[in-house]
Amino acid sequence: MKDSLPKRRKLGEYLLEDRSVTHEQLNEALSKQQETGGQLGSKLVEMHFLEAKNLVRALSKQLGHPVANLLDIRLDPKALKLLTIEQMQTYRALPVAFYDKRIVIAVLSPNQQPAMDELPRLLGRPVKLIVVPAYQLLMAINELANRELPDNKFKLKVPKEWQYPGIWELCSMLAKSDASDLLLVAGAVPAIKENNELVRLDVPPLNPEQVETYALELMSQQQKDEFRENKDIDFALTDNSLGRFRVNIYRQRTSISIAIRHIFEDIPTLEQLNLPSWLENYALKGQGLILISGPNGHGKSTTMAAMIDVINSKRKRNIITIEDPIEYLHQHKKSNVNQREVGIDTSTFQEGLRHVYREAPDVIMIGEMRDRESIAIALEAADTGHLVISSLHANNSVMAINRIIDVFQAEHQQQIRVQLADNLLLSFHQRLLKRRDSESRIPAYEKLSNSHRVANLIREGKDHHIRSQLVSGEEFVALDAHLAQLVKEKKVEREVARHVSQDQKAFLDMLK
Repeated sequence: MKDSLPKRRKLGEYLLEDRSVTHEQLNEALSKQQETGGQLGSKLVEMHFLEAKNLVRALSKQLGHPVANLLDIRLDPKALKLLTIEQMQTYRALPVAFYDKRIVIAVLSPNQQPAMDELPRLLGRPVKLIVVPAYQLLMAINELANRELPDNKFKLKVPKEWQYPGIWELCSMLAKSDASDLLLVAGAVPAIKENNELVRLDVPPLNPEQVETYALELMSQQQKDEFRENKDIDFALTDNSLGRFRVNIYRQRTSISIAIRHIFEDIPTLEQLNLPSWLENYALKGQGLILISGPNGHGKSTTMAAMIDVINSKRKRNIITIEDPIEYLHQHKKSNVNQREVGIDTSTFQEGLRHVYREAPDVIMIGEMRDRESIAIALEAADTGHLVISSLHANNSVMAINRIIDVFQAEHQQQIRVQLADNLLLSFHQRLLKRRDSESRIPAYEKLSNSHRVANLIREGKDHHIRSQLVSGEEFVALDAHLAQLVKEKKVEREVARHVSQDQKAFLDMLK
């Protein structure tokens, strides 16, 4: 009994092995192939999940035979004229060049019949077969059917619908829209984030190679090295015509993703942001700590920029900001505004803060308090006569205080409580919600202003009682109370507000 030949592995296995496509992309292409027929590789390319070079590599492995990229070959018009378009379609073959008295014929398979048997007789000379991807061969025959052949050798043109826009073309789409972010993810259509919702662009789904190409175009060599080591990177870019962009590049599921935020040159006022006017009073204080909390993408950086602009416009101060990256560029007005960007002007937040006192600051703005050291320095600065404004992630104004305390070990927490009780000016929490009457967003906020009562609760470790004991008043405005107010004023839909409320029962009771 003869040994059976080993079963040839499927193309999809090689593509997954090379990480050229994801399982989701492969399954989607297989489904489309079942519906419309054709070759799997062609479907993956047509759906923009796969680049030609990666298909060629996988086909070569599968067939055990070299496969050429027809898009890279210079076609000889004299060779092309040896077959009619009908003959090319019948034989699924394309005469592309002459080589050592033979005609080079592009075909779909190394053993393709009847091309191997009939074409030498038809052409009157021997042939040399090269294998190319099916979609390229069909594309070439269709193009030749609709054009006149030039006199000299030429390359095929890739149809426009198979080309991706350049990265700066995508950034231009972002800049011309009202969206905040551009999101580029392998396997998905590029999207912009408008009013906290994804809007897909009229662009084909991205394959991993294209996203990587975009990432490499955006990064300097130093940034490429840093990304290779850390697997993610933040930086800012400026284009003379489009403005400034904040870029985050990171790895996910073995591929690269990119988030690009458009940074507006004009710093909005508190009024334009629909923020309460009393925030200005806190911004103009001589010393203390102001905390701005909220989820990602809910305007914390913009609120801090507006507060810094208030100080810049109305006080003669020396302002130092440490940001990662710089989002709004401040012009010097009455104050000096010195903006330091992590990774460019200082290696880390901690390093920048360690030397901040040497820079004679009156006001210190910290883009985000991320660790124990940065929090300790911020508290020390507030305690020694500086105004400190910073942000952190927390679900409400009281939890922002808890986050700061919990960072420290138990034996140091009482000291931190005392510093907070003595120096906290305001803990301000904000969420951006879709307006009822438009596609724009409006902030809902929670205010916790320091007072004798609040300071005592913090100092005594009873900050968890703040919400229940203060309920509402000038020193404390609960997020749920402001949400109910926005609903009553018909600025926000009830369900939109309910979705972000802290206590749904209390929120609904406030609406009765």
